[in-house]
Amino acid sequence: MYIIITIALAVLSLFGCSPVFALDDVEVLQQQIDELEHLKQQSEAATTPLETEVKSLTTRINNAQAGIKKAKTQVAELATSIEERSGEQEEKTKLLAEIVAQNYKASRVESPFLLLLRPEEHQGNLLSLVNYQVARNQNYQTILSLAAEITQLNEDKIVLEERQKTLAALQTKLDAQVDFFQGEIDKAKDYQQKLGSQIAALSAQQQAIINARSGSYTTAVGEVPLADDFNASIGYKASAPSNTFAVFSFGAYTHRNGMSQYGAKARAEAGQKAEEILAAYYPGTTLKKDYNAMSEISVQGYGTMSFEDSYLQSIYEVPASWPLETLKAQAVAARTYAIRYTNNGSKSICTTESCQVYKNSKKGGDWEKAVNETRGWVLVDGSDNPVSTQYASTHGGYASGVHWDTTDGSGGSDWSSKAWEVKANSPWFYKAWYRNGYSSSGDSCGRSHPWLTQEEMSDILNAYIVRNNPGDADSSRIEPVTINSCHIGGSGGNPYSMSELREYADKSGGAVTSISAVSVSHNDNGQTSQVSFTTNRGNVTISGSDFKQIFNLRAPGYLRIPQSSFASFNIEFKN
Repeated sequence: MYIIITIALAVLSLFGCSPVFALDDVEVLQQQIDELEHLKQQSEAATTPLETEVKSLTTRINNAQAGIKKAKTQVAELATSIEERSGEQEEKTKLLAEIVAQNYKASRVESPFLLLLRPEEHQGNLLSLVNYQVARNQNYQTILSLAAEITQLNEDKIVLEERQKTLAALQTKLDAQVDFFQGEIDKAKDYQQKLGSQIAALSAQQQAIINARSGSYTTAVGEVPLADDFNASIGYKASAPSNTFAVFSFGAYTHRNGMSQYGAKARAEAGQKAEEILAAYYPGTTLKKDYNAMSEISVQGYGTMSFEDSYLQSIYEVPASWPLETLKAQAVAARTYAIRYTNNGSKSICTTESCQVYKNSKKGGDWEKAVNETRGWVLVDGSDNPVSTQYASTHGGYASGVHWDTTDGSGGSDWSSKAWEVKANSPWFYKAWYRNGYSSSGDSCGRSHPWLTQEEMSDILNAYIVRNNPGDADSSRIEPVTINSCHIGGSGGNPYSMSELREYADKSGGAVTSISAVSVSHNDNGQTSQVSFTTNRGNVTISGSDFKQIFNLRAPGYLRIPQSSFASFNIEFKN
């Protein structure tokens, strides 16, 4: 244990009290990743023997404490005995002195030898002689007894002092040992806690990369032309390089909750009224058309304003050119969302996609008409409380609580062709995302399309293999190879190269170097359940959620599957 604690303290002094990870100093963090992972392994290996040693140390300390306690009890009893005897010592000493004096006087005056020399003068004193000898013997025994008691008392006092000094020294030494060991243990635990925090920070950095690609909030459609990057669409497949792969997601940045805006558009174009659209996307709710909402609302950055005539008239979530019934459904969803979010006006509402997009100018046109015609319309539950009315541009043909958002409400092999969002020509229904952000004009990290080469897709599979069985690999270095030029979830990193990752994958059953086929399976819940690759090392089968995670962690550039709480995608192979 001493070696373990010494190592722990040395390492702790190396890192000090400040965390290794800093958002503004990622390069320093990455330089220490290898050492940190090594220390993590040492700490984990030391945990079991350290805990065992702590238990053994505790037992030894308890035994020593018990021994000292017993010895102190014995010493206390001896001290009590000495105290009681000491009270009698003075009297016994006086008595001893008197008896010794009497014996001395008697021996000088009436010597028994004189009686023997003049028996004719002391014939009547023979009995006195006998009595004299008996008395003298008794006095002698009394002298011996008193002297022995006094001597023993003095010896006991010496022993008591020695034992008290010894026990005091032992207690001081044991206390020092307890303090030392407890201090060492506390330092070791503190080190492990600090190390755990540092490792958690590294994990958080990886999670930041994944989150940056997955999306965790709803992005508005906005007042922009409904065109998209052709190279990210399935139409580009014919022009894609041979022997390449592209991951197409069903749906964009979405939580799949509530209304699909493109789905609502297609439903309105098919003749559905706002009431029907709302009932489809918010089942189990009631459309109350005379809800008494707040007259004013507090908007972050703009202050208090009229709820109906200012705030709702300036919501920019769908184009004003869309069908009126779609706009009315959107107006009801926006009104209900604002009432619920602000607790009917008791707090402010934000103006971004994190709430709903507000601009400081009235939208006008049919949007104004939709807001006015639905004034007082709010979706409520059985207690007349506003319900959650989340919405997003494109759910990918499946919505939580609604299930299949298709023309016949069912899935099957042709579900994508029946999706309402497809009917509305959603530009994000089936897309391979490779640009930064939601815009089709965002930075592409030097890529002209989202199709991955054999080496790039094999690298993603090798990342999956190593991350699940790292061995002596540093799993925190599984990041995009382009992270230093195209920052994802931070400002840089120290990723494994493709060749380094292949070497580690070779130690875990063999690296993937070529892929000849890929198949994707979906379930009845609108999610990708499994992805299977035919590779040089055999079949590599990965769950849909695991593939999404490793793809978002390792894929180069800004390639991503923009889904946070589900996985719904397909992989196209151009042979």
